[in-house]
Amino acid sequence: MGGIYLIQGDGQLVEMPETAYDSEALLQELLATYPSLLAGDQINTAAPRRWLLISREVPLASEEGGVGRWSIDHVFLDQDAVPTLVEVKRSTDTRIRREVVGQMLDYAANAVVYWPVEKMQAQFEQRCADEGRDPVNVFEECLGRDIDPVAFWQQAKVNLQAGKVRMVFVADKIPTELLRIVEFLNEQMDPAQVLAVEVRQYLGQGQRAMVPRVLGQTAEAQQRKSAPRSPGRQWDAEAFLHALQESNTAEVVTAFRRILDWTNDRGLDLHWGRGARNGSFYPSIRYAGGQCRPVGVFTSGHVETYFDGMKSHSPFNDESKLREFWIRLNQIDGVSLAEERLGGWSMFPLALLAPEESMRQFLATLDWIAEEVTALRP
Repeated sequence: MGGIYLIQGDGQLVEMPETAYDSEALLQELLATYPSLLAGDQINTAAPRRWLLISREVPLASEEGGVGRWSIDHVFLDQDAVPTLVEVKRSTDTRIRREVVGQMLDYAANAVVYWPVEKMQAQFEQRCADEGRDPVNVFEECLGRDIDPVAFWQQAKVNLQAGKVRMVFVADKIPTELLRIVEFLNEQMDPAQVLAVEVRQYLGQGQRAMVPRVLGQTAEAQQRKSAPRSPGRQWDAEAFLHALQESNTAEVVTAFRRILDWTNDRGLDLHWGRGARNGSFYPSIRYAGGQCRPVGVFTSGHVETYFDGMKSHSPFNDESKLREFWIRLNQIDGVSLAEERLGGWSMFPLALLAPEESMRQFLATLDWIAEEVTALRP
């Protein structure tokens, strides 16, 4: 057992010896609270992984429509929507040497077949609801505003179907036997990735330090599987309009200009995304409690509606008000947003707002939201 040494501001030296975790549950809780312990910068140095926690103790079925047969300790998605299955064990648990490998392979093999991405998204939204947090804000905090949520969940579905998943074993110390298996599997499996993360704990004088280390990445496997993601770009009105014109009709471009003009005329904040391929625009209503973003518009030619995000803004935390927002949108000709999406987000083609009456109804709905939210200003 080693240790680390902390020099405090007053010059005092604090010796922090390596200390075993009191329980497996403690390590699981720390990982859920601090996903950075997965050491995304070590997994991919060119494009450090960022983590979105879907949930803990995720049930997984072994047949179509079946109940959960297994329970995965943690499920994350990184910024490329790669499902990351995490199993946590203490090094003193003898199951970490062989049994845990079979469990993980069971999880991955069945996840790609019997785990629809819609269920994964619902589990994420339920986790946020249980914690009293806004899923849109959590998404942006974890992955950034440069990622289009619609494209992200679609990519997660593609990754699952292709078997592009990441299996991660986490422990305070990775046994040699497990490390050999991980290295072997990581060399042989493609596009799946298998890794081990050692998270050592050091305690001393009321201080705690956690030191993660990624193991199992051989040079060959790392070179093959760690291709960097293209960086995002900062969009603005000119770039957005140019991209919109390239793949949409003149009527769609005109519809967006109307929304942009409405935002400027009302003196609202304009937020532009940082998507590498898809541009995004969010009219933002500022009020005493923060900023409200009811909708987003994308260069792909669609409008997103954020019912889940609206629930954190009074008076839309009242279900009747949220439902009125949904009703007003569905009164627009051609717009049909499913009722079950009231707990999350939905989308419809921007082209539906090209007719004058449809645009009038849409902007009137945004005016109504602005009035409802800003009426609460002191």
